[in-house]
Amino acid sequence: MTFLSHLSSIITVSKKLETELNAITKQITISKNESIVDIDNRCNDMYFVEKGLLRGYYLDDGKEITNWFAQEGEFATCFYAFVAVKPSFETIEALEDCTLTQISYSGLQSLYLKFPETERLGRIITENYYIKLEERLLSLQFKTAKERYQSFVLSKPSLLQRTSLGQIASYLGITQETLSRIRAEV
Repeated sequence: MTFLSHLSSIITVSKKLETELNAITKQITISKNESIVDIDNRCNDMYFVEKGLLRGYYLDDGKEITNWFAQEGEFATCFYAFVAVKPSFETIEALEDCTLTQISYSGLQSLYLKFPETERLGRIITENYYIKLEERLLSLQFKTAKERYQSFVLSKPSLLQRTSLGQIASYLGITQETLSRIRAEV
């Protein structure tokens, strides 16, 4: 799904809005293992994944902890840093070669002012992010490791082939050994 077709599935995109979007967004390609945001740097952009896979991770005592994955048809950014206009606490890394549509914070704010319908779009994107965040928090607090893995398999089956076991384990809040045991049971 392209950026424009994704937006069109949420709001009506007029010719005027399409022209503005083409002017303020750019399509970029990044290679596997390349970072587009690093810890302690500003996150000035939001990305729509046209092709490929990104992950956000932070460091805990030098260990990478995967915070999220974004695949085709999803938005990615360090939301806290992007919205609060503060340095990022996470790194965004490409797990595959990626094609992304990039929009800056200032470009997004400009869209909100010029095209009120884009505020609805921003609200829906934020609501979806919040729902995912809340589901993740509840999962980590109230589900067993096995239940978390089973939910992951059901909700993100393609990621099993596209990510490492270590990244999945850290995302689920378990060790790689625990993940291996659970996979053997299931």
